[in-house]
Formats: sequence, C-alpha cells, structure tokens
Amino acid sequence: MAIPTHDVSFIFVELGAAIVGLAILARLANRWGFSAIPLYLIAGLAFGNGGLAPLHFSSEFIRVGGEIGVLLLLFMLGMEYSGDELKTSLRRGLTAGLLDFVLNFTPGLAAGFLLGWSALASMLLGGVTYISSSGVVAKVLSEVGRLNNPETQLVLSVLVLEDLAMAVYLPLVGVLLLGGGPGKIAIAILIAIVTVAMVLIVAVRYGHSLSRFVAHESDEIILLTTFGTVLLVAGIAQRLHVSAAIGAFLVGIAVSGPIAEQSRRLLAPLRDLFAATFFFFFGLQIAPSSLLPAVRMAAGLAAITAATKVLAGYLAGRSAGIESKAALRAGIILVPRGEFSIVIAGLGAAIEPALGPLSAGYVLLLAILGPLLVRIVK
Repeated sequence: MAIPTHDVSFIFVELGAAIVGLAILARLANRWGFSAIPLYLIAGLAFGNGGLAPLHFSSEFIRVGGEIGVLLLLFMLGMEYSGDELKTSLRRGLTAGLLDFVLNFTPGLAAGFLLGWSALASMLLGGVTYISSSGVVAKVLSEVGRLNNPETQLVLSVLVLEDLAMAVYLPLVGVLLLGGGPGKIAIAILIAIVTVAMVLIVAVRYGHSLSRFVAHESDEIILLTTFGTVLLVAGIAQRLHVSAAIGAFLVGIAVSGPIAEQSRRLLAPLRDLFAATFFFFFGLQIAPSSLLPAVRMAAGLAAITAATKVLAGYLAGRSAGIESKAALRAGIILVPRGEFSIVIAGLGAAIEPALGPLSAGYVLLLAILGPLLVRIVK
C-alpha cells in the first residue's frame, strides 16, 4: 500500500530534525573534548519509545539504518589495520590480549549468572564488558596527542586482538542463538571459523594485490565498488552465520595501500553519519523506563570493569617493559566501551530483554568516564 504523501513528508521532517540535532550534539562533544557516543545514545532514549517526544519511524527503518551504520563503522575500523600490523600484534600482544580477556570477560559472565540469566545471555554480557571501543580510543588518542607515546603501540595491539577475538566470538554467538542439535551447531561453527580464517589469510597475504586490482583514479568508481563490496560480503557472511559486522570488518582489513586512503577519505563522512544514526537508533529501541532497574547493576559493572581494564593494561605494559605511568595510561585509555558492545547487546535482546537496557547504561557510563579519566591522568 502506498504511503500518503503527508506521512512521508512528516517522516522526512522528523528525520531531518533528528540529524540536525545529532550535528548539534557532535558540536557540543567536540567543544567539551569527549566522545559524542553517549550524547547520541541519550538522544535516542529521549526520542524513542516512552521518551520525551517519540519519533514515528518504523521498526524496520530503525533496524536497517542501524545495521548499515555499524557495517560502515566496522569497515572503517578494519582499514586501520594492515596485514603486517595484524601479524605483529598477534606475535607481540598475545599475552596482553589473553590477560585482557580473562580480566574483563569474567565480570560480565559472572554478573549474568548472578542475575539468573541463561549461560548464553551471560556469555553475551561477558562480551559487552570485554571489548573496548576502538573508535572512541582512536579518537581520544588523537585528540590528546598521544599517538607517539610509548604505550600507544601496546594499546593498538590489544585493540587489534580484541577485534580479532570478535571475529570468532560473534559467529559463535550467532550460531548458538539459532539453536539446533549439537551436530548442526558444530558444523555451523566450523563453517564460521573457516570463513573468518580464509578472509584473514587473504587479507594478510593478498590484501595489497586485491587493492591494486580494484584501484581506480575515479572517486565515484571507488566509492561504489567499496560500498557495494562491504554490503555484499556482509550479506554473504550473515548467510554463513558469521556476523555481518565482522564481514565488513574483514573487508576493511583486506583493503590496503592507496585504495585504503582513497576509501577512507570518501567513506569517512558516510561512516560518521551512519555511526551517529547507529547509536541514535539503538537508543530509540530502548524505553527510558527500562533503564531505571538497570542503573545500579550498570554502574557497579562499569566500576568493576573500568578497574579490571586499567589493571589489564597496566600489567601488560609493565610486562612489556613500559614504565609505570605509561602503563597506567595504557590501561585507562582502554576503559571506554562502544560499538561492539552495542552490537552484542542487539544480538542478545531476543533471548534476554534486560541485556539491552543494561548494556546501554553500561556503555553510556564508560563512554563518558573513559575520556574523562584520560584527561585527568596525564
């Protein structure tokens, strides 16, 4: 059935007003010197179901808009890592990565069991508390001028290992969410792991060759090729029970050389637009009233995992020979959580409704606390 013209115009007005509002929030965040992510989440809560002024977007529009946002966000994140950097991080940062996983996955897992959740829902909460926000961390490092600090290489190695861990974790969780017998689950997990491994091998060994093959002097052709490839691979990955977000991330890893710079220049504005709408749309799906019961647990979990993240970074830094103050800074910069935590929460909303509000409050707190701590401890 055709949508009445006045209804379409009303949606355009609402969407335009929402995006202008996000632009104002981004300006405020830039002026105050911290990530805009918590402001986007708060805006979504304010204008979502049960908020101050609910917007009349369809659930399908919100879902698709948010998913495209996270695909571009993680594709651009993947482009930050070259094949050589992946190999170096795997060799040098494995101990730090394992320490980071144990100290930060365990509190979320334990909290899920304490809340009486299922093993799968608890495992999802463990993922929420484990993974730092690469986007927020990279932005903060640039803003405070610490890209050349001695601890920054360690921080980047930990982030790479976390993102690679997600390449296995998310397919595993996706398969478990689908259910089925042990044989079906085992086969699906094997397919997911083999798919991820193959893409990583191609990215590390043949990324430069593939990039040269698709390179072109026309910005239009590069934009269409890159954006189309991200959507295509993400869709195929989803069909193989590998997270679409991880598919986009792996495409980003495979892109290297001049085409990476060209793609980054062309897609960065789109990434920022869709990333803002992703966090905004996630907030739209959560009723503010559902946050109230989760506030105490979110705050407690945020305090515990901020401390464990700092401890993980500090111990990893000291074991790598970094002096104490730099090692402490390494732990503090890893405190913010963001994009992957929200992706994980979205996956588990169907099996544990409380996961979304708890994760939203948790990410909100640490996305604010992390950048503030970075500026306090210099």
